[in-house]
Amino acid sequence: MSLVSVIIPYYRKKHYILRTLKSVIKQTYKNLEIIIIYDDPKKKDLKLIKKMVSMDKRIKLLVNRNNIGAGKSRNRGIKNSKGDYIAFIDADDIWLKNKTKLQLSLMKKRKLDFTHTNYSIINQKNKKLSKRIARDFKEVNDLIKSCDIGLSTVMIRRDILSASSFPGLKTKEDFVLWLRLLSKNIKFYGINKNLVYWSKNLDSLSSSTFQKLLDGYRVYNSYMKYNFLKSFYYLLCLSFNYLKK
Repeated sequence: MSLVSVIIPYYRKKHYILRTLKSVIKQTYKNLEIIIIYDDPKKKDLKLIKKMVSMDKRIKLLVNRNNIGAGKSRNRGIKNSKGDYIAFIDADDIWLKNKTKLQLSLMKKRKLDFTHTNYSIINQKNKKLSKRIARDFKEVNDLIKSCDIGLSTVMIRRDILSASSFPGLKTKEDFVLWLRLLSKNIKFYGINKNLVYWSKNLDSLSSSTFQKLLDGYRVYNSYMKYNFLKSFYYLLCLSFNYLKK
């Protein structure tokens, strides 16, 4: 059985992390390595997280000396992982119990490098707000105007990450990595099954409009190396497509 490494960056999500962790532990596919990267230098929740780690021998804990952000925390988790496949989940999202089994089975059967799935968006009261449908992406231009991939739905073959990593952005760090992989001719395949609940929390970084706009511009200007006008154009496209969702 292939080992799947599950990467979970943690920063002040104590009201959600137990629910998230249980959804991973209860996966029907059992050959998992679960890596939590604790990213809060104040260590307010560290005692709580250490208690959760003791719930299952498959869980490993890495504690960052300083706050380095979710992207770089994931990079550290990947570096310290042993799995043939890497899966991501944020500390406030939820996996359905067959998520890993179904996704891995399809990837092996079709020899796929990168897959993502449909997901439902829920609020703090667990009410379903909307749903996102996973699509195939075969080149940068398919994704460049809208980041339509749920990070917590992604599973990747480890070997394709050997020369790529998440950048140090506060948001959109996953968008940069996806574009980098597409530019290397890695094909992304969407699985038309709803296997994840994505939590929309008002206190999260991802809910900051200003931060999203700033990092969105950086995606195009700093990482894709587009000039100001082209970066601004794609930022407008990104913002418009976000508002349409």
